[in-house]
Amino acid sequence: MTILLSCQKLAKSFGVRPLFEGLAFGLFEGERTGLIGPNGAGKSTLLKVLAGLEGVDEGKVVARRGVRIGYLAQQDRFEAVEAGWTVRQELSRALSDLGLEDWEVDMRVEDGMERAGFADPGQEINALSGGWRKRLAILSQVLREPDLLLLDEPTNHLDLEGVLWLEAFLSGLSFAFLTVTHDRSFLERVCNRVIELNKRYEDGHFSSQGNYSDFLEKRAALFSQQETLQDTVQNTVRGEIAWLRKGPKARTTKQQARIDRAEEMISDLAELKFRNAQTRATEIDFDATERQSKSLVRAIGVEKSLGGRKLFGPLDLMLGPGDKLGLLGENGSGKSTLLKLLAGTLAPDAGVVKRAERLKVVTFDQHREQLDMNQTLKRSLCEAGEHVDFKGTRIHVYGWADRFLFRKEQMDHPLSRLSGGEQARVLIARLMLRPADVLLLDEPTNDLDLQSLEVLENSLMEFPGALVLVTHDQYLLERVSQRLLVLDGRGHANFYADLSQWEAAREASDSLGVPHPVSAAAAAPPSKRTLSPKEAKELQKMEAGIKAAESEASLARAALEDPAIATDSAELIRRQVRLEEAVARVEALFKRWSELEMGSV
Repeated sequence: MTILLSCQKLAKSFGVRPLFEGLAFGLFEGERTGLIGPNGAGKSTLLKVLAGLEGVDEGKVVARRGVRIGYLAQQDRFEAVEAGWTVRQELSRALSDLGLEDWEVDMRVEDGMERAGFADPGQEINALSGGWRKRLAILSQVLREPDLLLLDEPTNHLDLEGVLWLEAFLSGLSFAFLTVTHDRSFLERVCNRVIELNKRYEDGHFSSQGNYSDFLEKRAALFSQQETLQDTVQNTVRGEIAWLRKGPKARTTKQQARIDRAEEMISDLAELKFRNAQTRATEIDFDATERQSKSLVRAIGVEKSLGGRKLFGPLDLMLGPGDKLGLLGENGSGKSTLLKLLAGTLAPDAGVVKRAERLKVVTFDQHREQLDMNQTLKRSLCEAGEHVDFKGTRIHVYGWADRFLFRKEQMDHPLSRLSGGEQARVLIARLMLRPADVLLLDEPTNDLDLQSLEVLENSLMEFPGALVLVTHDQYLLERVSQRLLVLDGRGHANFYADLSQWEAAREASDSLGVPHPVSAAAAAPPSKRTLSPKEAKELQKMEAGIKAAESEASLARAALEDPAIATDSAELIRRQVRLEEAVARVEALFKRWSELEMGSV
């Protein structure tokens, strides 16, 4: 592989705190690299250094002659665009300095808009949602076809549909890219190399060829070697310390060499202990009331519209202790609105939401409106006094801050000076102090590093109350959710057993050119009884039945599109009816599959 650029002993500090030191690695053609690491490791800063936007304290970046580098920041720059500026104009401007002919620009723009799903090239940028602005920002860089594209958290602001689009889009690129991301499914599906920045490694980073699973295996082996080495060195050092305590005189070269070697081993042991200690993660543990009411929240026939557009309904939903529901839908489909209905902060247009008496609901707001950015970190973690009360135990605010990896010197800083990940940890720390029957989490994973994500995941799995989770993190959704509720923003809702079932239904619907199968009846909450032997046998045969029905529907569509019968109105009608019947069978089978998967008929 041809090298694109190399990092040679890079060092960079933020104030007096070093972000990274001695970084040395290369980036090559054909690589799709994921860059990970704990918050504060310097990932975003490193991207800016590689893009030539920031300098370093030591070392240098050497790029291959003529290499073209693209860079996508976390925040798009569209806030400053003039009124009336359109998607097409923005994409054309992105290509304006490449020396392309007008027809080449038009061809790239047309192709890019189709691949990114922009149906209206004249749509104003100021009217786009955050997710579509992110798509436009990514597309603006990709159309330039650089040799190396640097992307900083490209999945931010994308819903799950957007993340799946991004995975397919980036997988099809012909040039290399390096992306900062905490999305484990993205790392698994898209990347063929993973680099982690962490002071635990001797070189300040660890690079692994392969996807995220390969990275985890290789990292575990390395950590095991480091811990074994620490034990070996520690045992040897004990013997050397015992020898030194006898007070040997350095009368010979041999004795002086042993003294020097002992001192070197003691230093090496301290370095090993430091590196092996760099595995601390945020200690996340939500406090539950452990109420045993069978029904905590129940929505009966609820409907909600916004601006004359129906979001969902009539929808029935029941949440009890231990229920864990994943909530999916495109941006604007009504996910946050449904959370507000369940929390009782918003009333439905129709239907009723029944809540258990004195129900305690805790909500994580993705926009972090609960945080006062002018307040100090100390007062955000502890509103008054010096102690917080967590599960009946008084904890000093500095100990509470340390649990979330905050340093003492940060305590008097306003929240506005903290990173996005640090602000997310503040919000989680505050929510953990409030006992909850129901947790409503709206994109809690934004800006969290992988270590914090893993701890959050375990905490949510162990939470005994009810949970509703909105997230684009497929890995977390799969691990935590027992079922999924999908909103399409057009009034429909549908339950699925897991992401794979939802993706199968979505792909089948897309291939047939029909909306995703949804029905009000499918929204009824599943009971938790086990399947009968007959039902279990039916479930085993369901996948083959669905494939056969999809094949029949595809054949019916092909028959309808046969140009030989284009002028035969009677035959067109007959084939249209057959297609509709075939599509209905597919939908019915998916519904039945969902019922059996949930253990309900």
